[in-house]
Amino acid sequence: MSDVHADTSDARAEPQKPLILVVEDEPKIASLLCDYLDGSGYRTRHVDDGNAVIAAVNDETPALVLLDLMLPGTDGLTLCRQLRAEDNLLPIVMLTARVEEVDRLLGLELGADDYICKPFSPREVVARIKAVLRRSQALDQTLSQTSDKGQLVLNEEGWQALADGSDLGLTAVEFQLLKVMMQSPGRIFSRDQLMDHMYRDHRIVSERTVDSHVKKLRRKIANVWPERDVIRSIYGVGYKFEPDVLD
Repeated sequence: MSDVHADTSDARAEPQKPLILVVEDEPKIASLLCDYLDGSGYRTRHVDDGNAVIAAVNDETPALVLLDLMLPGTDGLTLCRQLRAEDNLLPIVMLTARVEEVDRLLGLELGADDYICKPFSPREVVARIKAVLRRSQALDQTLSQTSDKGQLVLNEEGWQALADGSDLGLTAVEFQLLKVMMQSPGRIFSRDQLMDHMYRDHRIVSERTVDSHVKKLRRKIANVWPERDVIRSIYGVGYKFEPDVLD
């Protein structure tokens, strides 16, 4: 089931408002969110079943998807992964009551742009959506300005890395890893040093975890630059970013 809260005024009088797809199976929460978003200058479409989300997105690409974690049909985590595979730039904000899922929702695995824990204030949801959309607009501007060959650009507001204007689709950890090395080109970082930057909560991870993230990062860069190796492995020591190969 889905419904659209549309502006009934003459569409020619003003530009169409951004569409927010609200994916939430609890009717009271969904109605409250739609009312607040409608009153904040957005259009909303409500979907209460995970199986209907992909069709709704394909029907009219929203400006942002507000996606509940626990849904009938396809669950929110699976949907986030599917949406990311189809459109890596589509902003996604997750709603969850499961605090243990926070790391995954932040993008360490799935690439969600933000998460909001239940219970929440509708005003907070609107504010967070506005913040994500601002970052998305900043990314669009960056994309339009970075089409020159050989450029690797970080958009820190949107947590995006762009190679020749192409989004690399990095996770939050991969972005942080690349940012640290790019800030000190040519410097060799040990795995321990990279772990300190990647995980500010000082969680215990193995060196293999760092190697795995570096491997994934290099693979994503190679998808755009197959003949370039901007992240060099220094045997027995660690890794470094080599900007000279971009010349």
